Amino acid sequence: MSEYQLEIKQIVDYPRCRIYRQFIQNLMADRSIRTNGGSGLFYYTVLCNYANFRTSYLRIDGIGYTVYPGEWICTVKELSAWFRTRFQCQAVSILDELQKRHLISYLFLDRGKVIKYKIRDWKKQNTVLDYNCPCQKDTGFFFMPVVVATELVSAGRCSEMDILLDLWMSAVYNDSQVQGSEIGPVAYFRNGTGSPLVAYSEMAARWGISKATTGRVLKKLADMDYISLMSFPGKTGSVIYLHSYLSTMFQISDVLVDKEEVAMILKINITLPDKEEPQADSVVTGYEACVSEELSCVSKSDMDAVIRKIAQVLDAQGISCFQCQKSIYKLYPLSDACREEYICHTPKTAVRFGMAVCCGEDKPVYTFELVLMPAEKNEEGGERA
Repeated sequence: MSEYQLEIKQIVDYPRCRIYRQFIQNLMADRSIRTNGGSGLFYYTVLCNYANFRTSYLRIDGIGYTVYPGEWICTVKELSAWFRTRFQCQAVSILDELQKRHLISYLFLDRGKVIKYKIRDWKKQNTVLDYNCPCQKDTGFFFMPVVVATELVSAGRCSEMDILLDLWMSAVYNDSQVQGSEIGPVAYFRNGTGSPLVAYSEMAARWGISKATTGRVLKKLADMDYISLMSFPGKTGSVIYLHSYLSTMFQISDVLVDKEEVAMILKINITLPDKEEPQADSVVTGYEACVSEELSCVSKSDMDAVIRKIAQVLDAQGISCFQCQKSIYKLYPLSDACREEYICHTPKTAVRFGMAVCCGEDKPVYTFELVLMPAEKNEEGGERA
């Protein structure tokens, strides 16, 4: 029997995002996230969440209605509860705005008590089933075009719920075009740079809010365990990883993303500690390091700091060899031929070396390839690498 290996990806070039109905239902039930805003992304997503994939029949107040694919029928009171509006007229005004944008069409039934709406271009984005059957609203998924989500976000001031949905629909996982996506689902706003690093000013302009509000909302979402916000010093920017994304989208275990690992992948400068600073809080408790004489361009103390940085990253990934006193770390240079064939983009000033983690003298367990690049002095005059 043939064996197959499944590779899971959420790529940049895919024009749609899969949204699970249960996920939207959970967001609707979370009253701690505010929905007041003018972009309409949350409201449009809620309407899509209830739309049919197949023809079904619905009875409201003793009257039977036929609901076709891409449509749904509800009372005005139900609609107001979905949108969390204080008055029913506010929910209807939201429908008017979405209809002006040519995203939906709707009409009143039963003397204004019932609303029947239709998602335009539903058949283009979602498969329509021919047979008639009741459509459950808390299972399955639907597809949301990324371009529609982007247009809605740009239409007005985003609410906290709009921001969370925008981050979710912008997530990319395991795509070689986006740095850092191989270690977890990262928010990437498809700006063509391939880097998920983004400044608060850019996010504020995207969502139509101030930088202070942007920071407050992101911190709130991070405290609620929806995202992992990693901010770096200076003008480097921030990186946002989505929590529970893999378990929701692919039904696989979520991964733990470490800030130090992200910094290494994105080649963000790591400040080396002063030689006088104590290292009592380091992950590395006992080890032996063997540094090749050909690596004389990097001091032994700096190599020790690099090892400790790497230890923090790998220990978070479950590799605990750095806590064992039997471990031996061997650092050795790599040949120029390897540089040309595999990573020709590495600057000539970078120091490339291999690191072998051995259990005892003759039992290599792990092998890593490291790149150490010198950086210019920062504003305070301290050196970084």
